[in-house]
Amino acid sequence: MSNAAPLMAESSGSTDVSNNLVVRELGIQDYVPVWQSMQAYTDNRDENSADELWLLQHPPVFTQGQAGKAEHILMPGDIPVVPVDRGGQVTYHGPGQIVAYPLLDLNRRDLGVRQLVCDLEQAVINTLSTFEIKAVRREGMPGVYVNNAKIASLGLRIRRGKSFHGLAFNVAMDLEPFARINPCGYSGLEVIDINRLCPDIDLLQVQQVLTGQIRTLLGYTSCEMTTEPLAMAHN
Repeated sequence: MSNAAPLMAESSGSTDVSNNLVVRELGIQDYVPVWQSMQAYTDNRDENSADELWLLQHPPVFTQGQAGKAEHILMPGDIPVVPVDRGGQVTYHGPGQIVAYPLLDLNRRDLGVRQLVCDLEQAVINTLSTFEIKAVRREGMPGVYVNNAKIASLGLRIRRGKSFHGLAFNVAMDLEPFARINPCGYSGLEVIDINRLCPDIDLLQVQQVLTGQIRTLLGYTSCEMTTEPLAMAHN
């Protein structure tokens, strides 16, 4: 687990903050500092703070949700296990997976949690459709599935009407670490990525389509893209 100080995102200004989405493309980032930064941004934001979507990849890590049961972590080996404050059970993050963290003011957008989950799932389904891959939801099992194999998982936390954590979408991964856990608490659940269905699809291409789908489904009329690194928070 990283001992780095949390990362604090500094929002860009907007003439209409309620309908502007700041999208940060952050590359590969260690899990714990980003998690701490999500918490800090959520706790410190006010009515003038922008809604943000953070897009990144993590080095290999298992994260265990608040309802997580130890028996679902089978043989983690050299991959760290981080207990976190989102919903759900254990999942895996690693290179080749798009992680999308929507830091949104749900009250300002009059957006319910169920609708947010539905919109994020639909964004993945629509993105896969762009690449001629048919995907579906499964009743009682949040996420997105292709031929009964999970290709995207969701785990959110809502604090005072503000969302953080989010979506993990498998694009071009080493899927072996999923065999070391019961993914999302389901023994024997098959996991898949885009490249096993359609080789040679580029992760950044998928990320671009996904970003557009999230923005459209959540109803933002403007979008501010940045690759600006997150500034280190001051203690």
